[in-house]
Amino acid sequence: MLHDRILVELDKEASERRSASGIVIPATAMLGKRLAWAEVVAAGPSVRQVAVGDHVLFDPEDRAEVEVGAKDYVLLRERDLHAVAESGEPARDLGLYL
Repeated sequence: MLHDRILVELDKEASERRSASGIVIPATAMLGKRLAWAEVVAAGPSVRQVAVGDHVLFDPEDRAEVEVGAKDYVLLRERDLHAVAESGEPARDLGLYL
């Protein structure tokens, strides 16, 4: 990775959500602008706030997708991130909204 670029992998299981009453909401449902969580798999030398393995929040509409080794990843700049989850916090327990 070069400069402030970050390569993240989307969580496939996080695409479907459950309502408070347990109803499954598919990823194709339109809910307005929604941010997405992903795991950092690589970071450039100029990245200061994020490390490999962190879970980050970003806008999925502002992304560049790339395929590496038959896997799909998203390429972002560090400034495009909205939040970084605390280390040790399980990704499945992250809230749906900030």
